[in-house]
Amino acid sequence: MTANEKAKAKTEQVTGAAKEAAGRAVGNERLTAEGRAQQAKGDARQAKEKTKDIGKH
Repeated sequence: MTANEKAKAKTEQVTGAAKEAAGRAVGNERLTAEGRAQQAKGDARQAKEKTKDIGKH
């Protein structure tokens, strides 16, 4: 996994978690859903990069 892609994945996951928590705290379902979606995007990016790494070995 390249360091840049790994950082992007982690950033998306953390930002998504923060958005989801903020959305829940204020009762904003749109923000909560956005946070979940951003976390999923980060998870997918991380999985893609791990798959690339497995293919290299």
